[in-house]
Amino acid sequence: MIAGDAYVTKQGVYIYPNDEVDIDSLTSFILDNEYRATHYRKNYDLYTGQHDILRKPHDLQSARPDNRLVSNWANYVVDTYVGYFMGKPPKISLESDTNNKKLQDWLNFNSFQDKLTEVAKQVAVYGRSYMLAYQNENSDTEVAVIDPSSGFMIYDTSINQKPIAFVRYGYFNNQLNGEIYTANKIKEFSEKQFTKEKTSLFKEVPAVEFISNSERLSIVNKIKTLVDEYDRAFSQKANQVAYFDEAYLKVLGITLPKDDNGNPIFNLGENKILYSPDPNATNGDVDFISKPDGDTMQENMLNRLKDDIFQTAMVANLNDEAFSGNASGVAIKYKLLSMQNQAAVEERKFRISLRNLLGSVIGMGKVIGTVDKEQVRKDLHFKFDRNVPLDLANQADTASKLTGITSKETQLKTLDIVDDPKKEMQRIADEQAEQVKQAVKNTASATDLVKGGNNGEDTQQPQERGLLEGSGTSGKEMDKPKPS
Repeated sequence: MIAGDAYVTKQGVYIYPNDEVDIDSLTSFILDNEYRATHYRKNYDLYTGQHDILRKPHDLQSARPDNRLVSNWANYVVDTYVGYFMGKPPKISLESDTNNKKLQDWLNFNSFQDKLTEVAKQVAVYGRSYMLAYQNENSDTEVAVIDPSSGFMIYDTSINQKPIAFVRYGYFNNQLNGEIYTANKIKEFSEKQFTKEKTSLFKEVPAVEFISNSERLSIVNKIKTLVDEYDRAFSQKANQVAYFDEAYLKVLGITLPKDDNGNPIFNLGENKILYSPDPNATNGDVDFISKPDGDTMQENMLNRLKDDIFQTAMVANLNDEAFSGNASGVAIKYKLLSMQNQAAVEERKFRISLRNLLGSVIGMGKVIGTVDKEQVRKDLHFKFDRNVPLDLANQADTASKLTGITSKETQLKTLDIVDDPKKEMQRIADEQAEQVKQAVKNTASATDLVKGGNNGEDTQQPQERGLLEGSGTSGKEMDKPKPS
């Protein structure tokens, strides 16, 4: 419970029982999201390399080395996974060729695939991300990516948890400002009061939440403590290496020359020498003082932490020995199985969000014209391709075996090198038509009309053209009766 009837679930989902969110409940939602934003910023720091170990105070009284090393595994894991999941942009299409062309134009105009990649990265870092549709100054429909530290969704109390409002906010000159988007209105607010209100043309909340799992658990959250411990262990190893380099030389039982003041000819502190003369000693000892070596234990610790980071994140370490050699595409897919399973779950979540967002955007009637919103949602098709090395020989073999079993479009969908099966089918049809045309031209029995004149131009007269068309004659002669 946050305030009044508003409450938040253990997954961090905001619930409100009414369609109209009052200002007090809105303020309490924002305060709770600000608390969660501290964890989002921690995850962002891990991703960008600004780890906690860099902010710890230095012990100025200690003479021991104090290295601060960061191994940015969070960045590597997130970028590897996002490259695998969204490195090849998903194909979004409609059944109708005319509508599909207009949709592709809109997607390209909005750089939608790039924004979708940014969404996937935010989901991997924060556990959630948002896309907001809006009308620009030219009344064109656009979308923007909103990170969870500056926006959130509010759902109703139904079993389906239908979105009732999206909130985008920020602090400008230490003053809270923002907007709340509902199905019919867009309300601006400042501090603890609503200021302006305008009508929304979408007729439903123009935003969606993207998640990878129902728990809103990000990849960075999974490995947060492991990365911090790896930084500590790695820095400690560097400290010990530096400490071992500062080995002391012991000179025992030997009297060394002195300067004019009766002092040793070397500086004991700067040269790191332990000196104990003994004029009566018969056996002198000159050697470096050995220090305990924990290198093997430290290496085992670092390797264990690294393995746990990748296993916990369910992301393959592409630098591992398992990926060495010339493995086939199928073998590599088995090695990527854990990452593939994680991506499959996330893909299903993304499909739901994309269908809701694009259905709302297209349903406005400004993208492809006036359409039935619910029918458009049904007609939308999504094809996600994992970014893995292609085994084209195996795919070509599979496609050829599907001849006569599936449709041509389904057959082409098995080939990763084909971006748009519909367009590829049209290219095939055009090529076949051109081949037929050339074959007819090159036959020995082809008429001059078919073969063409100089430079491929038709040099026949209109009357001759009628003969080719099977009319026997042309022009008005067709109407004249033949003599008996």
